[in-house]
Amino acid sequence: MGLFLRKTIQAVTEAKHDGPNLKRHLNAFHLTSIGIGAIIGAGIFLITGQAAAQFAGPSIVISFLIAALICILAGLCYAELSALIPSSGGSYAYAYVALGEFPAWIVGWTITAQCLFSASTVAVGWSSYFVSLCRDFGLLFPDFLTQAPFIYSPVTGWAASGSLINLPAILLIAVIGFLISVGTRTAANFTNVMVFIKLGAVLLFILMGLGHIHPENWVPFIPENQGVFGSFGWSGILRGSGLVFFAYMGFDTVSTLAQDTINPQRNLPRGILASLGICTIAYVVMALVLTGVVSYTLLNVPDPMAVALHALGPKFFWLSTVIEVAILAAFAGVVLVQLLGQTRIFYAMGQDGLIPKSLSRIHPKTSTPIIGSVVSALISAVVAGLFSVEVLGQLTVIATLLLYALVCFGVWILRKTHAHEPRPFKVPFVPWIPFAGMAACLGQMAFFPLSTWVQLAGWLIVGVILYFVYGRHHSRLRGSSR
Repeated sequence: MGLFLRKTIQAVTEAKHDGPNLKRHLNAFHLTSIGIGAIIGAGIFLITGQAAAQFAGPSIVISFLIAALICILAGLCYAELSALIPSSGGSYAYAYVALGEFPAWIVGWTITAQCLFSASTVAVGWSSYFVSLCRDFGLLFPDFLTQAPFIYSPVTGWAASGSLINLPAILLIAVIGFLISVGTRTAANFTNVMVFIKLGAVLLFILMGLGHIHPENWVPFIPENQGVFGSFGWSGILRGSGLVFFAYMGFDTVSTLAQDTINPQRNLPRGILASLGICTIAYVVMALVLTGVVSYTLLNVPDPMAVALHALGPKFFWLSTVIEVAILAAFAGVVLVQLLGQTRIFYAMGQDGLIPKSLSRIHPKTSTPIIGSVVSALISAVVAGLFSVEVLGQLTVIATLLLYALVCFGVWILRKTHAHEPRPFKVPFVPWIPFAGMAACLGQMAFFPLSTWVQLAGWLIVGVILYFVYGRHHSRLRGSSR
């Protein structure tokens, strides 16, 4: 059936695209900044509080270290593949070379879930902090315009919340959609500013919070298990690591910017690994301060950082305001990077004929795929306007874990099938590092509830249907092989 037709590395990296091409103007600094911009956001400012309150308590720090180890294993694999196959398709392009067209489609469809749902999740978090900040200044918004109309509970299932739509989340994505349509340089400059603001906010919170830590909030550091797997104790730490894994998502988006990058074989690995290292240090210290300033039992809210900031007292109102504004900037930066990465996936898949070609068409003036940018923003805006963080966050994480496992597998396959290809960056101790990465990702997936697996299966089934209805019949590779 030709489902496993593969591309050569040369076909991917030397492809002649129809119409104008993307411009190369990103260096290692830009990529590191974009990586940090994608990583630091909802994970530390939104998910951390919920993971600590529901699963791990102060030992959420250990959860962060476990998640970091998984990401480092996957990051090494991304570094090798991005240097070997520098393509705007990122993981999708790697799968096309290593596994074939149908697996590549599954990977591309999974990346779409990761990028669009991640952007939507962060936009919902941005909305919560925006409403909280406005409330501090006496500006109140009606709940029916700031909350998701559809909510989900593992116990009661789906229900209507009574709200109409999450309007602030939609408006944020609309602005970001405009920015990524204007040009990659504009988006990169915006991201640089957001990274400077968010790192400054993290450092400021740490410095101010150190003097207000109450050590008793860390006791017990690992709360006793409540008799249910995943509810505190070591099982809670593992469950928490699966949730805070969301905090590290985004470094892989750097790999989709290969065709926007100067000397991608050198700069892509640097950007991926540097952004991971910087963010891991920031996360661990930030989690310690957050759970030290306020009891983890109070952090199960949409804006846990706001709770900690208010606990510092009224004299630190100015700090609360500054950091909440910085958090808004951080979230906006994450949304931008995720949507930017999605447009590059649409670009690669459209050029291959697996989705409508209009999604990959580059505008001659902006050098961006404007239609792909608009479609990405529209889908993300609709999802953000209708669903809650709990629904979006876990689906995003499990999709990303599946994606990272496939990338690790791809490293091992390409070492077998393309052993003599020059590799500017090599994963050490192959096959042990890729296998460890696969095992870690699949192991983390096992800790998610059945409802999340059902959501993932539903998403993949829709993808399979789309491939056989459209992609299989319009594939350029299949057409050229007939």
